[in-house]
Amino acid sequence: MQKTVNSNALKSAQKLLNYLSDTAGKAIITGQHTQTVPMEEIDYIKEVTGKEPLLRGFELLAYSPNINYDDASEECLTEVYENRNTVETAIDWANETNGIVTLSFHWFSPIGGRNKSFYAVNTDFDPERILLENTPERKAFYRDMNVIADELRKFQNNDIPVLWRPFHEAYGDWFWWGSKGPVVASKLYRMMYEYYTNELNLNNLLWVWNCPIKEAYPGDEYVDVISVDIYLEEYEKTDYKKQFEEMIEATSKEKVAALAEIGYLPDVKMLEQSRVPWAYYMLWSKEFVIGEEYNSKDNLRAIYESAYSITM
Repeated sequence: MQKTVNSNALKSAQKLLNYLSDTAGKAIITGQHTQTVPMEEIDYIKEVTGKEPLLRGFELLAYSPNINYDDASEECLTEVYENRNTVETAIDWANETNGIVTLSFHWFSPIGGRNKSFYAVNTDFDPERILLENTPERKAFYRDMNVIADELRKFQNNDIPVLWRPFHEAYGDWFWWGSKGPVVASKLYRMMYEYYTNELNLNNLLWVWNCPIKEAYPGDEYVDVISVDIYLEEYEKTDYKKQFEEMIEATSKEKVAALAEIGYLPDVKMLEQSRVPWAYYMLWSKEFVIGEEYNSKDNLRAIYESAYSITM
């Protein structure tokens, strides 16, 4: 049995990790990211398949303390407004269904920036300066962490474990936390882990690492779940076995593995045969599930109707 890296983790968090560990290689948990409070992605899945995913992804971007509303595009403002109150929505949903919550955080840069400043191109915020003592960047980093910790504590107060995936896609330079390379992002991840776990006693979090780069891996003592985001250029039948093997080679063979974000659904018949031990997948939101631009209704039905899939 895989133990939570936080020795003070809530029983509910350890129970969820046990469940993920028991599932991997025997079945796959269906998951869907939701972009808005109405969660139209779920309505679409239900309409097409008659079922709902067991795991649901929610976004914390609207809780970023440093959103520059005065210099933001209509697209940016729409995304912020659509994601307001996602914490309350997620808590209500989890309490009603006992479903699995995973949280993404497109973190608007703690200082400066314009428009969607979680993108490095829209901010001159330097993540490396967070690592230095007494810099404005470090102070703003901790200020923002405190704000988000208050939101995460609401889940703890409801005894809801959360798959927490900060600093995602640190292998790329498109987000500010990856703009100085994945090793810097890994150091930020460890700083957050230490602060949230040892100082703020957030014991409901399962820590999800999302970067398959060997030199950046934070270490087994900081990670509950290893994960990867995969957006193929075009659809192909796949169980994502190649990506799984590359990921564990770069991270750890001792951890539960997940497809944290995907653009195309895995082929469930291939998974049944190969038993690649993905505990869960999370399909991205909006056009990645609604309509057939990325995933056909037939493929959606296939995975939700398969005996290998775990739905709500």
